[in-house]
Order: sequence, then C-alpha cells, then structure tokens
Amino acid sequence: MAYSKDVMRKAKARLDAMRADRQSQQEQRLHSAYMQLPRLREIDMLLRQTMANAARAAFQQSEDAHALMEKARQENQALQREREALLAANFPENYLMEGPVCESCGGLGYIGAEMCHCLQALCREEQRNLLTLLACGTASFRDFRLDYYPDAVDPKYGASPRQVMARTYDYCRKYAASFAPDSGSLLFVGGTGLGKTMLSACIATEVTEKGYAVSYESAGHLFSKLEKNHFNRTDETAAAVAEIENADLLIIDDLGTEMAGNFVTAALYSLLNDRILAGKPTIISTNLNAQEIADRYSPQIASRLRGNFRQLTFVGEDIRLKRR
Repeated sequence: MAYSKDVMRKAKARLDAMRADRQSQQEQRLHSAYMQLPRLREIDMLLRQTMANAARAAFQQSEDAHALMEKARQENQALQREREALLAANFPENYLMEGPVCESCGGLGYIGAEMCHCLQALCREEQRNLLTLLACGTASFRDFRLDYYPDAVDPKYGASPRQVMARTYDYCRKYAASFAPDSGSLLFVGGTGLGKTMLSACIATEVTEKGYAVSYESAGHLFSKLEKNHFNRTDETAAAVAEIENADLLIIDDLGTEMAGNFVTAALYSLLNDRILAGKPTIISTNLNAQEIADRYSPQIASRLRGNFRQLTFVGEDIRLKRR
C-alpha cells in the first residue's frame, strides 16, 4: 500500500507511543506488585539466576553439565509455577501485561520487510483521519438517497433518473467493495449537485477501510500543489506530489473548476498518462462533457479519458436545491 510519508510518520509515531506507554505501565505495575508481594521480586531474581546457571552449564564440557542444566530447568519451572500462583491469587488476570503491544511483531511494526497488521491498522486510521479533514472521510453508501432523483421516465435515457442513478450507485458500491490495484478508472460526468462528490467520497471511505492509500483532491488544490512543486520545489511540495502520484487510488473532484491554462493542461496530461501507464486507478468527477474537456484541455486528454476511464453519467435535478 502506497501510504504517504505523512500518514506513515503519524502511524509509526502512534505505535512508538503505544509501545512506550505499555512499557511504562508494565514497569509501574511490576513495581506495585513488588511492593505488595516482596516474594515476587525474589522469584524474579531467582529466575534470572537459574537462567544464568543453565547458560553456564550449556558451555561446560564436564560430565555433569547435563545434570546441571536439568537442575536449572526444574528450578526454573518450579519458580514460574509459584509466580503464576502468586499473581493469580492477588491480581486480576493479565495484570502485569507482560507481552508486547503486538504479539506478531513485538511492537516494531514490521515482520521482516513486511508491514505488520498493527501498523497497517494505524495507517488506515490516519488515512481516514486525513479524509475526514477533507470532509469526505465520513461519507457512507448508506447515506446516499435515491429518492432525491425523479422517477419519471426521461426519453433521453429511456429510463427515469432514479433508475439511471440506481445503476450508477450499484456500480460504485461494487467497485469499492472489490477494489484492487487493477480495478480501472472511473469518470463521473453530470451537472452540479447530482451526487458525484458524494459517491466518490463513499468510494474513498470504503477503499481506505480496505487498507489502500487514497489521495482525494479537489481540482483546484491538486493543480496548486503540482504548480508549487514545479516552480518552487521543496521537500514538502515534493512529498505532497509523490502522495498524489503514488496513491493506490487518486480521486480528482470537480475537474474544470480550476483556473485553466497551459500549465494545467500539461500537468493533467502528464499525471493521467503516468497513472495509466502504471495501471493505477483514478476517479475524476466533472461537469464537463467530452467536447468541453477537449476544448478546455486538449483532444489528447479527452482521448485518454474516453479510452481508459469507464464513464458513469449522473442525471436528475440539483439535490442541493431540493434539500433547501
């Protein structure tokens, strides 16, 4: 999963804090237990001693080395049984929390070169927090209402807007539920207030929950980031652009609302072309039709969208006006 550096940094910091908190709690509880039961301290000291005796015996070449090791083993087991009995009689279960914050990786976040499930979960939470700040992290398919769309048949589509949008809604749900790095790209086309942003946000939320890195950008913010990195590159701008370029799913909302210009056209073509060649899914929502896209940007961009994106048409009446 191509999580951004910021998401990874925050997730690792949280895991480090969890590990430090657990160690601190373990030390405090162990100190309290020693104060309450001095015998527990003695047992722990004796356990360390028997382990040292066993280690020394293992390196001896004498005939009685095996006997010494067996004696150390039996003493160790007896002390462990006494320790367990003392803890069970005087404290709640798992009071000393003697295991690591994660049993799988020991709280390191990785098992070899693979990210552990504990760090993956924290990355998902940080990704979700980021989407929430963008006002799309709480979007849910459950909140999408088809009753806002007219149910009278529109001759242009041979179906009612509600029927058209029901198919669009079902496709988006299936896309999110089965999302994979090769899921393909979507183009949401339709007028203002027809649910394009809502459904793209729903997809972002669900894909994030599946553990994929999602970059959700309004067109204006997207091109602002690309422009800053192009003309005044810093580590910060480069990291922001890398997050966009490497995201498992890039969502560009409201394409066509940004300030038009040669830079925007060139940057959009480059971004789309690179993600298409890399096989990375992208979702674009726009109020523009195919001809308007060709006129505003270029025929090449319109061709890329037509040939590499599945178009979903949004129809009906402005839901925002209906809600008012």
